[in-house]
Amino acid sequence: MSNRILSRFALGLATLAGLLGAGAAGAVTVPILMVEVDSGKVLYAQGATDPWYPASITKLMTTYVALDLVRQGRVSLDSLITVSAAAAAEPPSKMGFKPGTQLTLDNALKIIMVKSANDVAWAIGESLGGTIDGFADMMNETARRIGMRESRWYNPNGLPDPRQWTSARDMAVLGRALLRDFPDSRDLFSISAIQFGRSVMANHNGLLGRYAGVDGMKTGFICSGGFNVVASANRNGRRIITVVMGQPSARERDLKAADLFDYGFAQSAGWTAQTLDAMPASAIAGPPDMRPYICDRKKPMPIEEGPGPIAGAQDGSAGAQLLGAAGLTSPALTLATLNNTVLRNRALPPRAPLQPILVWIGRDPAEGQTMLNEQAEAEKAAQAATRAVKLEAAKAKREAAREAAQQRREAALQAKAVAKAAGTEKARETKAAVKTASKPAPKAAVARGGSVPKSASAYTSVDVSGMPEAKQKAAKATTKPAKPAAQARKAAKPVARKGRATDTADE
Repeated sequence: MSNRILSRFALGLATLAGLLGAGAAGAVTVPILMVEVDSGKVLYAQGATDPWYPASITKLMTTYVALDLVRQGRVSLDSLITVSAAAAAEPPSKMGFKPGTQLTLDNALKIIMVKSANDVAWAIGESLGGTIDGFADMMNETARRIGMRESRWYNPNGLPDPRQWTSARDMAVLGRALLRDFPDSRDLFSISAIQFGRSVMANHNGLLGRYAGVDGMKTGFICSGGFNVVASANRNGRRIITVVMGQPSARERDLKAADLFDYGFAQSAGWTAQTLDAMPASAIAGPPDMRPYICDRKKPMPIEEGPGPIAGAQDGSAGAQLLGAAGLTSPALTLATLNNTVLRNRALPPRAPLQPILVWIGRDPAEGQTMLNEQAEAEKAAQAATRAVKLEAAKAKREAAREAAQQRREAALQAKAVAKAAGTEKARETKAAVKTASKPAPKAAVARGGSVPKSASAYTSVDVSGMPEAKQKAAKATTKPAKPAAQARKAAKPVARKGRATDTADE
């Protein structure tokens, strides 16, 4: 049985060794390690001492330093941790505590182990180390003391820093040290969920409550390092730690860790098995950047948490059916290749019901509730003030709009009145001009050759009163008796014709 499992497991690991890392020129072996906790003997190793970006499994190192300070008596689990403005500004995953919020170290450790809150981990570092740099010095000194060789620490939460890396071997050393040196705190790594107020937050470790015997420890994810996990499981009193790093999803990380546990619990470490201390150093100078393969912009952003990264129901003893594509050797092979049919059809059992552990801010739940109430009232007051300011601004805006509209109406009416007045004046002027033009010209003007009156004949007689002939005719006219009208008209006709000929001759 064990030989069959081993052969299937080795077949899958052959494909893992062919993954491409930061460049197409060189192959990257994703780190995998499995070790017995009590003996420190290695059951399986692949790239175990190669440098790698740790992500949130860094918080295991933060927890060791904190518990070590408690053991030395320099602090206690009831010591208060203060969230500074810098801590509150850390990116998610986070609790979102306001600057100035205080909580006990015990609650802070539970929060970073379950919620993986970056703001709380930062607050632990600042509160215990004075500064983040001071706490990083404590992390590095402690790492050297417990036998970690490849690790370099610069922050307590594992957010991206190109200078901060570790190895699968070092994380196995750290996991063994935590379980060995702080046996009373082992439950810290197996909390299925925490409850803060009305919010219940499940542990990111997808193996807890799904794989029989798993009792810790911590997961982590950043684009440059992929999905990592340091997991511990206990079966029949035998505890194994498995480290899986650089996976493309939480689901595949958890499935591979489960397969490793299946394989490891079916094996027994022989007296010739290699130990963690005897593992050779890596020849790789620095960790590869897996961002182009883990966080491809063409695909949805991977997430550490979410609704059921592993769903369905299937016997977890499916063995080491990791991959069925061992023959793939194309230089274009990327981490996406891992999502093959074998893994796609695999699933761990549904998660067991959560058993949340209560956490709070302040020294105790009562004080924490009081602080939450005060913060809620302060938020309500701030929201009310903001709403009042917005309402006042909206009112002022409406008043300004109303006044502007009134001004526009008045301007329009004034312009209309001006236009009307101008039109009336022009009409008056036009009427006067027409009236003046229609009046008859005066007589003097006619005498001077002006306009002809309407009663004037088309032929104007010439004034000849000063001529001798005219005087004689005038005298005769006065002495002659008046003729009847008919005779007058008959007598007038020859005169008119004579006058028309005279007028023509004069022209």
